[in-house]
Amino acid sequence: MRKVNNVAIAAVSTVALGAGAWLLHGAGVTHAPPQPTAAEGLADPVGQQLSAPALPPSPPTRIRIPVIRVDAPLMGLGLTPSGSLDVPPAAEKNLAGWYERGTTPGETGTAIVAGHVDTTEGPAVFYHLGALKKGHTIEVDRRDGSVAVFTVDAVEVYQAKNFPDQKVYGAASRPELRVITCGGGYSKATGYQGNVVVFAHLTGQRPL
Repeated sequence: MRKVNNVAIAAVSTVALGAGAWLLHGAGVTHAPPQPTAAEGLADPVGQQLSAPALPPSPPTRIRIPVIRVDAPLMGLGLTPSGSLDVPPAAEKNLAGWYERGTTPGETGTAIVAGHVDTTEGPAVFYHLGALKKGHTIEVDRRDGSVAVFTVDAVEVYQAKNFPDQKVYGAASRPELRVITCGGGYSKATGYQGNVVVFAHLTGQRPL
């Protein structure tokens, strides 16, 4: 079982977060979602960058990633009967979700956000997630009227069989964020072979 803030869950399903079927039509791999380069990998899992003071708990309502034109509402995600993280409805292409039994984005700990890379009809909310680079910003609107601003520390891609549970889901001593979608290549036989994971930490806040 995978751990998120001391709550056991399974790793995000690569199938559930991306259909990939549309890649098999038309121009094929030329439409594949971008994947992070080794240069964007995490050199230090803890990170040495200064972090902004933690915010009090408050549920998030929206995520924005300006450089890849993401501006999407957030829904709460729980666990499926099998113990894996649930996912947003595939029909809602511009919708992401956060693990509502864990840390809220901005408070101390590791907050988890997940969304589809594509559906059978084409690209979805996190299609361009793999194009993010260190230093890019992610903004999360919160129900208390604040905006938590995160800076990207690294963007990595993992094969499903080698998914580093503790590195991605493990507890943090500062406010951190993980944004997850499908990646790692796609085949008709197996679907997406892994996950793209963005690592970020809180660097500021502002009012809505």
